[in-house]
Amino acid sequence: MNLIDILEYVKDKKRFSELKGFISFSANYLEYTDNHLQARIISQNENHYQFFQYDHWGSYQISRPINMNLFYSASEFANNKIAFEKLLKNIRKPNYNNPDNREIIKRFIYTIQQSIGAALDALRPGESNKARKINGDLFELFIRLIIKEIGIDCNSGIIQVPVVVEGDHLFNMSYQHDLIIKRDDEIKVLGTIKTSSKDRLDKIFIDKFLYSKLTETNVPHIAIILNDVQRKNHKRENEYGINATFLPGHFKGYTLKLNPLDGVYYCDIRPNMTIDNILNTNIKTIDNLFFEDIWKLI
Repeated sequence: MNLIDILEYVKDKKRFSELKGFISFSANYLEYTDNHLQARIISQNENHYQFFQYDHWGSYQISRPINMNLFYSASEFANNKIAFEKLLKNIRKPNYNNPDNREIIKRFIYTIQQSIGAALDALRPGESNKARKINGDLFELFIRLIIKEIGIDCNSGIIQVPVVVEGDHLFNMSYQHDLIIKRDDEIKVLGTIKTSSKDRLDKIFIDKFLYSKLTETNVPHIAIILNDVQRKNHKRENEYGINATFLPGHFKGYTLKLNPLDGVYYCDIRPNMTIDNILNTNIKTIDNLFFEDIWKLI
């Protein structure tokens, strides 16, 4: 595929109705980037991040930061594809819960979604809002497809929450959720699926608080987030680094004073999330959700 083919593919959400569409796209994108980029730019402040610069077909646009410790090369992706597909179907078997398989599921999710996001970065600046919408929608769909593949039915949609005062049902409030998991028509888990917590962190916590108050229930609320880094331009021209977009003070404040979430999962976890005691207790890498936590929640 050339870059024009890749952009036509990624803009057509019908191609991503099944997991194989995501896998196929990423394989094509990785083959393209292995051979046809204008340049790879190394982050000045965290060197394991790189930025992809496209050639004239991509108007020399520069991509989002890519964590090369998580992002597969084309050959690595091809070599682990069958293992990833087999892993999803057998994830509950005890012998599958090992460090190698945890790395595969974490890196496959990151690589596929960042392939989508980085490809969309090749669109012209006037299409940036469209690109963000496609990227976010596809990440939500991708995670739901993985959950279905491991054997748990789920969907997204609007939940009607009844408001009852002194025994009288006055009206309903509508709540949109990226992830709804039910068993026997009973809601077991509600989730938010976002590529970044930037500008969304407050809402994630408040949604749980309001839903719990309105329904007088303790339905678990989880958040699945790809990463929290963005490109930062240095003072000198053509030098790039990364900025963290995660707000640790807000997260800890809401956790301690409003309500903790029942699970927060990242593909690309930041160092402070593993060092700070409160963050470390409440934030995990995404492999923990699929291997262990989701089965406890339902």
